[in-house]
Amino acid sequence: MIVFPAIDLKNGEVVRLAEGDMDRATVYGDDPAAQAKVFARAGANHLHVVDLDGSFAGSAQNREAVEGIVAAFPGKVQLGGGIRTPADVEGWLAAGVERIVIGTAALKDPQFVRAMARDHAGRIVVAVDARDGMVATDGWAEVSDVSIVDMARRFEDAGVASLLFTDIGRDGLLKGVNIDATVSLARQVEIPVIASGGVKNLADIDTLMQFAGEGIEGVITGRALYDGRLDLAAALRVAEHA
Repeated sequence: MIVFPAIDLKNGEVVRLAEGDMDRATVYGDDPAAQAKVFARAGANHLHVVDLDGSFAGSAQNREAVEGIVAAFPGKVQLGGGIRTPADVEGWLAAGVERIVIGTAALKDPQFVRAMARDHAGRIVVAVDARDGMVATDGWAEVSDVSIVDMARRFEDAGVASLLFTDIGRDGLLKGVNIDATVSLARQVEIPVIASGGVKNLADIDTLMQFAGEGIEGVITGRALYDGRLDLAAALRVAEHA
């Protein structure tokens, strides 16, 4: 199972939000590239990066910071936030990003996702962000009438690499991962699922690891790392045994 340490970007700084609320941001640093190096030194081979400003604006807003992270991190970078056109996808892949996370556009323009998954096999991740079981979009500011399972099943035959499932109600709050909802989703689709939202300690990693054989590909963790509640090296060791 892959552990993805997260770097969320707002105004070029490393931040974490509470429940996706831009007004509830905690700043953890002003050098995203340096943070990427810290995670690399702890043993991380994968990194999850989000352009939070881009999620709301619908286009890249932290390009310089992302480029700095890609240059500094020796492993694979997964990027989301405001990526809604073929040019966005192709530009970031050309810049060295390994996988592209598409959320809002996946709900509003599924054919776009299908085309990108076809043209860039294994490099497109669909974000299924949920509030009370329904898909949220536009930086989580809007909640649709589409369930997470219905959303996920739309891409069963599209060739996407993974589904990134986030329980918004837990994100950034250290409440613990929504294990039941994450595993339920993984069992109902053939696409591997990455868990996100609420990781608080090593027990969350260990519990998720027990379901790796049922389609849980990985887990994203942010605030627990920055607050010192989760040791990344220890989390990586636990996940290696999945």
